[in-house]
Amino acid sequence: MAATILPPLPADRADKDPFVSYSHLSAFTLRAIEPVGPQYLSHARRALRGRTWSEDERIQAQINVKNVEEESVSEDEEAEDPIMLSRDPKDWKGQDHYKVLGLSKYRHRATDEQIRRAHRKKVLKHHPDKKAASGSIDDDGFFKCIQKAMEILSDPVKRRQFDSVDEAADVQPPGRKSRGSFYKDWGLVFESEGRFSKKHPVPKLGNEKSTKEDVDFFYNFFYNFDSWRSFEYLDEDVPDDSDNRDNKRHTERKNKAARQKRKTEDTARLRKLVDDCLSVDPRVKMFKEAERKAKEQRKWEREADTRKAAEEARKAKEEEERRRKEEEERSKEEKLNSKKAKESAKNAKKKNRRLVKAAVKDANYFVDGVASASIIDSTLDDVDLILEKIDDTELVDFADKLSGAKEKDAVKAVFLEAGAGLIGSGKVKETDFKSIRA
Repeated sequence: MAATILPPLPADRADKDPFVSYSHLSAFTLRAIEPVGPQYLSHARRALRGRTWSEDERIQAQINVKNVEEESVSEDEEAEDPIMLSRDPKDWKGQDHYKVLGLSKYRHRATDEQIRRAHRKKVLKHHPDKKAASGSIDDDGFFKCIQKAMEILSDPVKRRQFDSVDEAADVQPPGRKSRGSFYKDWGLVFESEGRFSKKHPVPKLGNEKSTKEDVDFFYNFFYNFDSWRSFEYLDEDVPDDSDNRDNKRHTERKNKAARQKRKTEDTARLRKLVDDCLSVDPRVKMFKEAERKAKEQRKWEREADTRKAAEEARKAKEEEERRRKEEEERSKEEKLNSKKAKESAKNAKKKNRRLVKAAVKDANYFVDGVASASIIDSTLDDVDLILEKIDDTELVDFADKLSGAKEKDAVKAVFLEAGAGLIGSGKVKETDFKSIRA
């Protein structure tokens, strides 16, 4: 292209407005410029891979389709319940719309973008045309459930109605015997309940460092909780019949009464929940204890004249308590020693009885040769009679004498002496003995 030469300035203009330079140009600076942006990347891709515009657009479109399909099956995708897949789409009020779209872990916290993306994934996976192309003969019942879930959750009014009755989003309160953290467990419960509040911000349960004012404000907020729950979602469908207006009005009145009843029950439930939490709140007990101590301190300061008497009474009570505890310990120790003594005497008695019976056996039942069964039985009966009639002191003396007797005759003499003593005391008759006789 030929260069264009600009015409010179008019002579009169050059005289009137001469060019005046007030400063000089700064020196040139070399800067490194990095090309960026989708247009540059597209250009670089075509240049490096030798593609034309149309080829590159076609290949990129295929990659995008593949990415969308792969995105529909992510690693953290929620598993689909087989029962849910086979549910009747007509029973749409009974279905969990968040679960249908795989958003159970988000529920009312799910964003519009998450709902849109979840719906797209489910459609790509369960569209009847796709199933028909793959040879599946399944019906489109679950696909209708997906569409219904999208219809409900994409509409702010309908979604709010469903969230109003979404029991799956509720957090159950901990039991009275729960060993978990009070602040963590109950904090989650009231965080769940707070989603229904018309007033914001909703106060938090707090922790052990919360002030009494903060705790009082929290409980007052939930005792006077202003909930937006209206339970329209559970309404009985109003018949769309303009010819039967009475039936339509009757259904509307019944729905209104049912909503009011549920509202009243929900208010009572929440107040009981607050009562249960308040009854186990360790801070309330701490505040009451602190208030009690402060009151006692003020009273203590007002009653300065009686302070000394009260202190002496307290010390006397402590001393009495100390003596009482010492007496209890002494009594326990005496009982324990008495029990040990009785146990020792019992064991000694058993030992002496065994010694007596062993002495009879060692003396061959006071016969020469082999003792017959009848002699053994009669001798043992006499021994049992002696052991039954003598007291513990006599038993000790009896066992000592047997311990010193080594010969059979000496052992028998000890038994005869014991038997004679019993006969003399009238505890037994001479005829009661069968074998041990003089």
